Amino acid sequence: MRRFRIKVVSKSAVIRLTIVAIVLLLLTIWAWFLMLRMPGKSYSTQQLPPLQEKEIVLQQLLQQDVQMLASTIGSRNIDRLENLNRAKTFLETSLTQSGYEVNQQEYRANNKTFYNLEVERLGTEKPEEIIAIGGHYDTAFSSPGANDNGTGAAATLELARIFAQKSTKRTIRFVEFTNEEPPFFWTKNMGSLIYAKQAHQRKEKIVAMLSLETMGYFSDLENSQKYPFPLDLFYPDRGNFISFVGNVGSRKLVRKAIKAFRDRAQFPSEGAALPGWIPGVGWSDQWSFWQQGYEGIMVTDTAPYRYPYYHTERDTLDKIDFDKLARVTAGLARVISDLAE
Repeated sequence: MRRFRIKVVSKSAVIRLTIVAIVLLLLTIWAWFLMLRMPGKSYSTQQLPPLQEKEIVLQQLLQQDVQMLASTIGSRNIDRLENLNRAKTFLETSLTQSGYEVNQQEYRANNKTFYNLEVERLGTEKPEEIIAIGGHYDTAFSSPGANDNGTGAAATLELARIFAQKSTKRTIRFVEFTNEEPPFFWTKNMGSLIYAKQAHQRKEKIVAMLSLETMGYFSDLENSQKYPFPLDLFYPDRGNFISFVGNVGSRKLVRKAIKAFRDRAQFPSEGAALPGWIPGVGWSDQWSFWQQGYEGIMVTDTAPYRYPYYHTERDTLDKIDFDKLARVTAGLARVISDLAE
């Protein structure tokens, strides 16, 4: 009788374990299709074609911009306010010279004045629908911020130049954000949160936001790419791709953006729409737009998950691969065109 009872319990346990295994399998499949599976196919890094003439010019301009921000100006934040304002003046002058009227969003924090810079091209058919592209121009601590985020600020500037004389159905807006880094990160005085709140108060219809963040470091070495668990089970271990990352609420935008990039750009790419609590997913200005109910994604080389000089004084110009940054920026111009049409 005792043996019979043990046998029954054992069978029941097997059934329960089987059910759990099936549920876990179904959840994994659901998560794969909802968050990880992306349209199109990533381009092979072994087959990168020569840069086109326009991309060579773009490469040179990006290098000049990052050199100005990271080398000529250097660290730029609340503790180096003069440098932060020099960067603001450089970006504002460059945008003005490209034919834009620059809107300065001025605000006070910690008894100091800070500025977001905004320019736009009004849409021809759906001007009320806005595609926002932005990168922050401040740096962390004493870092000169060549990659974080000189590359994102420079890419925002060059994309604005590319679209300065182009017409699109939707409005395209370019914003250089201040105060993304500590001590303002994820606080009420974060520049992009100030901006997104104002847009929401004005009832602006921002249908897509692209945050350009730390975009210029690439490596073909094995294990050069890290991830928070369990993403390392699904993605490559070589940091030679650009990443499109959003929260689950922005999954449609992630898929649209990476599909447009893969259809039109010859450069490796990976994408994911993940819960915002996973470390890294909300670590830039797209987070601010999520707080106001907008869809937003980050375009990034994954920053601390790849870049060994993240937030250090060694984040300098020589670490940036401007050839690949130009390819990514040119690809993003095509993504923006698709979203705006």
